[in-house]
Amino acid sequence: MSAILDLPLQKQSHYTTDEVAQTYRKVNWRLILFLFICYMMAYLDRINVGFAQLQMKGDLGFSDAVYGLGAGIFFAGYFLFEVPSNLILVKIGVRKTMMRIMICWGLISMSMLFVSTPMIFYILRFLLGAFEAGFLPGIIFYLTLWYPGSRRARIIAVFMSAVPVAGVLGGPISGWIMNDMEGMLGMHGWQWMFLLQGAPTVLLGLLVPVFLVDKPENASWLSARQKGVINHMLALDRVIKAGQSERSFNQALKDPRVYLFSFIYFTIICGVYAVSFWLPTIIKGTGVTDSLSIGLYSMIPYGFGAAGMVLIGRHSDLKMERRWHLAFCTIVGGCGLIMIALTTNNLILSLAALSLATATIFAGMPVFWAIPTSYLSSSAAAGGIAMINSLALLGGFVSPTLMGWAKTSTGNFTSGLYLMAGLLFAGGIAVLVGTSKSMFNESRAEDLLLQTASK
Repeated sequence: MSAILDLPLQKQSHYTTDEVAQTYRKVNWRLILFLFICYMMAYLDRINVGFAQLQMKGDLGFSDAVYGLGAGIFFAGYFLFEVPSNLILVKIGVRKTMMRIMICWGLISMSMLFVSTPMIFYILRFLLGAFEAGFLPGIIFYLTLWYPGSRRARIIAVFMSAVPVAGVLGGPISGWIMNDMEGMLGMHGWQWMFLLQGAPTVLLGLLVPVFLVDKPENASWLSARQKGVINHMLALDRVIKAGQSERSFNQALKDPRVYLFSFIYFTIICGVYAVSFWLPTIIKGTGVTDSLSIGLYSMIPYGFGAAGMVLIGRHSDLKMERRWHLAFCTIVGGCGLIMIALTTNNLILSLAALSLATATIFAGMPVFWAIPTSYLSSSAAAGGIAMINSLALLGGFVSPTLMGWAKTSTGNFTSGLYLMAGLLFAGGIAVLVGTSKSMFNESRAEDLLLQTASK
């Protein structure tokens, strides 16, 4: 460690703790706030189909199995186009990529109002996934250009807390639109919901060039010294990774750990969509029938999800520990799904179980992403992150499809929830058995940051 601390990088740095904090506060307000809003709209465009089913299935005569397949086929399009999208991002930059992604997916989301048959439903959901492909892994890669590993879990947690916040805001808004706009201008409430919730995404896409720059050195809103702070913090990351072999994207594809990471995140995604897609139906099963009331009740578990993501992500960064934090999230989240299966007839107990599951499963996402972004080298990061996310998001197809099949076959979600819980348990075991602390340089990162901070 002393050899590492003697590098020229350390001798030439004269940045105070306050300077670093002020610089990253400025970056947070400029970038993370905008990205948070964008991701909130992205997730809203995914989960609004869960609220739409409260009316849409009856209006169009869709079964739970048809609806579950349509919801899940979104991820087939995502799977096919995600890696190419991220590889193109490296060549053309984040601004052009995000602008293209957001405008296209917003238009497709608005087009969902034209659904009248299962085939049209399947096609539009597939296209929505294809056009949105690359958004999340592109942003995760983009954040590695600004934030060192020691700050990554908490900042990804803040960014990804847009997921539960979308549920907190989207639930009551969706319920209100479907209740109060039913029949307006001859359109159903669910048609108005797709139209009104897709339009803001197109507007945000047009604003991308205003808020985003491709890399820190292009940021006119940062002083030269602030750019130096960011470069210094990223250089510390490279010191921490000293001795780690540089991998190309092709080499990363041959690394078994990339597929281990994919499986772990697959189990998390299965849990996330077991909750988020079917949450309105689970609440309705407790006896709540009004769409607005269902939306208001859905705010409770999503609120716990937002708090869990930020608190657990921050704690993981402060302790510089990932494995046990992630295993905790997956195992406790699996227990939460089992509790949901056992409390489906009681609103209060169901909300408590949903809150536990949401707070822990959702918190697993930012903690997870701190692991592969630390493990993968810079040359493999963009494609590797996209590959992991692409394979894992097949869970978004598997989860609603199996849950819908279980509901159609048995009349309840019990067997599907047990299966998703089992997958989460397997994910937690895979984290503890298949990874080690030394793999992510956690000890070296903690020691180095403590010693440099004391200078």
